[in-house]
Amino acid sequence: MTRLFETERRLSGLLRSGSLRGTSSLLPGRSSPKMAAKGSEEKTQFQEMEEEATSAAEKDIESEQEEGMGVEDSSEEEDESSEDEKENEAEIQRLEEQLSINAFDYNCHVDLIKLLRQEGELLRLRRARQKMSELFPLTEGPEIWLEYAQYSIGGMGAPGGIDKVRSIFERALMAVGLHMTKGAALWEAYREFENELVNAQLERIHMLFRRQLAIPLMDMEATRAEYEEWSDRGVEETITQQYKKALQQMEKYRPFEEALLVAEPPKLAEYQAYIDYELKEGDPARIQIIFERALVENCLVPDLWAKCTKYLDRQLKIRDLVLSCHDRAVRNCPWTMDLWRNYLLALERHGAEHQVVTGTFEKALNAGFIQATDYVDIWQAYLDYLRRRVDFTKESSQQLEELRAAFTRALDYMKQDVEERFSESGDPSCTIMQIWARIEALHCKNIQKARELWDNIMTKGNAKYANMWLEYYNLERSYGDALHCRKALHRAVQCTSDYPEHVCEVLLTFERVEGSLEDWDIAVQKTETRLTRVIEQRAKVAEKEALLAQQEEEKTEQRKKAKAEKKAQKKTQKMGRTGEKRKAEDDDEGEEWGEESEQPAKKHRGEGDPSLEDAATEELMETESGLYGRKTGETLSSRKARVAAEVTRRAQDAARDKRDDGASVFVSNLAFSMEDPEKKMRDLFQDCGSIEQIRPIYNTRGTFRGYCYVQFEDKASVPNALKLDRREVDGRPMFVSPCVDKNKNPNFKVFKYSTTLEKHKLFISGLPYSCTREQLDELCKEHGTVKDIRLVTNRSGKPKGLAYVEYEDEAQASHAVLKMDGMLLEGHTLTVAISNPPRRNVLDKPDGSRAPGAVMPRQVYGARGKGRTQLSMLPRALNRQAGAEPKAENGTLQNPGTAGASGFEAQTKSLSNADFSRMLNKK
Repeated sequence: MTRLFETERRLSGLLRSGSLRGTSSLLPGRSSPKMAAKGSEEKTQFQEMEEEATSAAEKDIESEQEEGMGVEDSSEEEDESSEDEKENEAEIQRLEEQLSINAFDYNCHVDLIKLLRQEGELLRLRRARQKMSELFPLTEGPEIWLEYAQYSIGGMGAPGGIDKVRSIFERALMAVGLHMTKGAALWEAYREFENELVNAQLERIHMLFRRQLAIPLMDMEATRAEYEEWSDRGVEETITQQYKKALQQMEKYRPFEEALLVAEPPKLAEYQAYIDYELKEGDPARIQIIFERALVENCLVPDLWAKCTKYLDRQLKIRDLVLSCHDRAVRNCPWTMDLWRNYLLALERHGAEHQVVTGTFEKALNAGFIQATDYVDIWQAYLDYLRRRVDFTKESSQQLEELRAAFTRALDYMKQDVEERFSESGDPSCTIMQIWARIEALHCKNIQKARELWDNIMTKGNAKYANMWLEYYNLERSYGDALHCRKALHRAVQCTSDYPEHVCEVLLTFERVEGSLEDWDIAVQKTETRLTRVIEQRAKVAEKEALLAQQEEEKTEQRKKAKAEKKAQKKTQKMGRTGEKRKAEDDDEGEEWGEESEQPAKKHRGEGDPSLEDAATEELMETESGLYGRKTGETLSSRKARVAAEVTRRAQDAARDKRDDGASVFVSNLAFSMEDPEKKMRDLFQDCGSIEQIRPIYNTRGTFRGYCYVQFEDKASVPNALKLDRREVDGRPMFVSPCVDKNKNPNFKVFKYSTTLEKHKLFISGLPYSCTREQLDELCKEHGTVKDIRLVTNRSGKPKGLAYVEYEDEAQASHAVLKMDGMLLEGHTLTVAISNPPRRNVLDKPDGSRAPGAVMPRQVYGARGKGRTQLSMLPRALNRQAGAEPKAENGTLQNPGTAGASGFEAQTKSLSNADFSRMLNKK
C-alpha cells in the first residue's frame, strides 16, 4: 500500500506540472494503426467519469456540511442581522429565478455557484453544481484524465480495482494519448503505475514503451533513452524501425506545433490550419485528437463543433462516437440552432428511440435561441422527422395524428412564445403552414384541409403578394380542380398589389387552356378593370412623390438663396470697407509711376507697330511691375511661359472668329496623353469630307485637354462625322456630337435618357463585367420580345455591371422581373426591377425663368464660375486698357475700375459730383 500511495503522489506531481518533460523539443513520429482502429471503437465515456467524480464530491460536501453546521449554529444570529447576507440571498433568488426561465445561461450558473460558496450553502451549492454539470460538460483534456486516474487509484484495493485503473488509463490513451505536447504525461503515468505494482508485469511495461515510441510525441529521444536504460534485453529492431518512421513523420507536424506554441489563446486560426492538414492526411485517430485539442481551448465556438460533427457524420459514422460529440456540442453551445438540428438528424440517422429524439427537441426549444427564425428552422427539422415516421399508405395511424398535433402545436408556439419574445413571428410567409398544406394534399389526399390552411395563410397579410397566390394556384393545379384554380386566380387578381400584371397574365393563360368563351370574357373584363385601377393608383402615388420632391426642391432652393444673399451681403460690406483703401492705392500708384504707368493703358490690342508677341510681352511686364507698385518675383522662364500661353490664347481667339458651328462637330473623351491630336483627328475624319480646320484645346501650360473641334468645308459632312460616335480611339470611346453654342441653346443635349417610370423596361444590376450584349439578350428573350439592350459603361468604356432591357409591353417586363430577380449569372446574383431612374435637376435658362430647385448654369455665375468670389484677378491697369472708354449716358457713367470685371462688379450705378471730380483730376 505504501507503494500505491507513492504512485498516487507521483501522479499528483504529473497533474501539477502537466508533463514529465519540457516542451522545447518536438520530435517526429506516427500514430499506430491499431490505436486508430481501437480509438474508433472504444470512444471514451466521459459522462461516466463525471458521474463518478460527482459522487465522490457529494461525499466530501456532506462531510463539510456536517463540520460547518456547528459554525453555522454559533453565528446564526449574527448572520441574520447582516445586510450583506440579505443582499446575497436576494441575488441568489434572482439568479435561481433567471435560471428557471433560461437554464442555459452559463454566466448565471457561475455567479450562483460563487455566491452559494461564499454563503456556505453546501446543499444548495451541490445542487447548483449538479445542474450545471448536466448542461455544460467538462473538457476532455490530459489534465482531467490525470486527475481522474489519480482518483481511481484510491479504489484499487477493492476487488477488480487494478483492472479498473488500467481500463481508465486505456480510455485516457484513446482519448488524449496522441496529444503531441501533453500525451507523454499519460504514457509515463501509466508506466509508473504498472512499475509500482507489487507483482509488476514487465511485459506490460515493454508494451507501453513500444506503443509510445511508435507515435509522434514530444521529447521522443528521451523516451527511447529511458527505454534503453530500463530494458535488460535492449531495443528490438522492429521498435527501432517504428521509432525512425515516427521521427520522419514528425517533421510534417513541427510547423503546426511551433505555431501553436507561440500563438496567443485561443489559437483558433492555428488550429483551423492544423485541422485542414490532418483532414487531407486522413488519419482518423489524429483527426479526432486535433479536433479535441482545438475544442479544449475553443469550446464556445459553434463553427468548430459543426466542423467536427460533420466529419464524424460523413466519415466515421460510429454511433456512440457521433452522438457523444453532438451531445457535447449542444451542451457547450446551446444557443446555436444548427447544432441542435444536426443532432436531431444524427439521432434519426443512427436509429435512436423516439422518446430520445423528442426529448432532445424539447431541450432545443428551451435552449434560448437568438433569432425568431431559429425556432422556425428547428420546428421544421422536427416536423420533417415526424413526417418520415408516418406510413401514408394507411388512412389513419398514431404517427399521422402525432404529426398533425405537432403542426398545430408549432403554429401555437410561434404565435404565443416566439411573437411575445421577439415581437415578430419569425415565419411571415407561413412556411410551416405551407408544408402542412402540401403534406395534406399530396400524402393524405385531403385537399379540403389544404384549402383551409391556405385561407388561413392569406388572412395573415400574404394576400397582397403574387408569389403566394401562384403557390396556392400550383397546389390546386396539381391536386385540386379547375373550378378552385379559377377561383384562386380571380381572388389573386383582386388582391395582389406587387405584380398584378403577372397574375392577370396567368389568369388569361389559364382561361385559354381551360375556360369557355364566357369565362374568357369575364377574365378579360376583370383584368382590364384591375389594371386600370392599378394604373390610376400608381399615377396618384407618382404625383404625390413628385409633389414631395418639388417641395423638397423648393426648400433646397430657398436655403441656397438665403445662403447666397448672406454671402453677397458680406461681400458688399467687405467692399465698402476696402473701397477707400483701393482708391488711395490708385492715387499712390499714379504719383509713384507718373506718366509711364498711364501710357500703356491708352494702347489698344492690335494698334501700333509691335508684333503680337511683343504686345503680349509688354502687357505681361506691365502686369508684373504696375500692380500697386510691387514686384511679383517671377523668374524669366515663368515669364516666357506666360508669354507663350498668351500667344496661344490669342491665336485660338483668332481661329474662333473664323469658325462655323453648323459645319463643325465637337469631339470629346480623348486621352490627354494623345500626341499630335490635330493629325490624329484629321486621319479619323478625312473620309467624312473636306476638313477646313481642326482646333485642339490646350490649357495654359500647353497640355491637351482631351477635346477639340473639327470644322468641315461643307455642312453635309457633319452627319457622316456623327456616325463615328463611340469609336474606340487609344483604348477609350470617342464622343462625337454636333457643335452647338450652349450660351444660345443651354438646354441642348445630344441624347437625353428618360427619368420617369418605364413599365416596359427593366433595370438590371449585379451583372458580371464580362457579360456581353449577346449573352444578356439570350437570357432575357426567354421571357418576352426584347426590343433594345443598353449596357452602361463609364467614360473609358469599361462596363459598370448595369444594363437596361426594353421589352415589347409591360406584361413581359413584369414576367421577366419575377423570373430573373435573384438569378445567378457566372457567380453573380442579379437584381432586376422595373426601370424608374431618379429625378435630375433642370438647369436654369438664360432668361432667368427656371423650375424650383434647379441648378444655375455656369455662364450665369460669371467668367470664373461659381467661385467663392467673383472678383477679377486682372490688374486694374489692364482693365482700363482692354475696355472701351467710359461714356456718359442719361447722367450715369460706368465705373472705370470695374469695366472689365464680371458678375456684380459690372453693374452700373449713379455717380456723385465727387466721383466726377476725381475722374477729371486723374486725367
